Amino acid sequence: MRAIRFAEFGSPDVLELTAVAEPHAGPGQIRIAVRAAGVNPHDWRVREGQFQRVHPLQLPAGVGQDAAGVVDEIGDGVTDLAVGEPVFGRGADTYAEYAVLSSWARLPGGLTFAEAAGYPSVVETALRIIRMVGVEPGQTLLVSGAAGGVGSTVLQIARDRGITVIGTAGTANQDYLRSLGAIATTYGPGWVERVRRFGRIDAALDLNGTGVLRGLLDLTGNPDKVVTIADLEAPMLGIRFAGVGGSMPEALATAVDLIRRGKLRIPVDRSYPLTEAAAAHADSQSGHTRGRRVLLV
Repeated sequence: MRAIRFAEFGSPDVLELTAVAEPHAGPGQIRIAVRAAGVNPHDWRVREGQFQRVHPLQLPAGVGQDAAGVVDEIGDGVTDLAVGEPVFGRGADTYAEYAVLSSWARLPGGLTFAEAAGYPSVVETALRIIRMVGVEPGQTLLVSGAAGGVGSTVLQIARDRGITVIGTAGTANQDYLRSLGAIATTYGPGWVERVRRFGRIDAALDLNGTGVLRGLLDLTGNPDKVVTIADLEAPMLGIRFAGVGGSMPEALATAVDLIRRGKLRIPVDRSYPLTEAAAAHADSQSGHTRGRRVLLV
């Protein structure tokens, strides 16, 4: 089969489309014929070798965690699916024609494969950081860098829970944030004072890692009420960095429920053929995303 691999850490140019052996589903797993794979910041951080000290990776290696496709093979112990069913979920090396998933859910009606591939990791991350920051219904949550996949998801989940949300993003994404139920403002010089005009900030999330932590700390007055998924300097300010560790089955079940109730929609900002994985990574790293980027297989 064809798959995206890399034999050395580095820029997007290290990604190559190559022929590899097909994977097979083990116990408690399924294999899918991939129709689309989500592009996440985690993917290009792995490609750069950022996690080597914590999770050493043997090269050459595949890329990708999120995917949507058609069940092709079922491992021992899996009794809730049949070959041919459309699903989405998380697995390993999903930038490929076939991938093994360890967590999955049936594709909700009305959702395309491209859309579905963008949900798993961002919903899991959004649920986890909302829980970590301890924001409650009736309170106000500030989301810095709110227009991307995680931000779009946080805004919608928080609003569904009765939380007021303020989102910062570029000028071009102000109307988009408002369409998701957020109070919108721009980042850049003076952003702290612009946010302060909206009133009390009970909790804040940093999703871009663009040096905003001191401002978020100033607005909340409490490092326990600030969480980042992108700024590695957070511990120096007493702020928590959200790594990994949430429940993917819970996230997928929540996503399906919200989608069916019309409370969650994550648009596909741009899609790429599998052959353009390097371009997808370069665009992801440049930021300024509205929703998700996906690879079509």
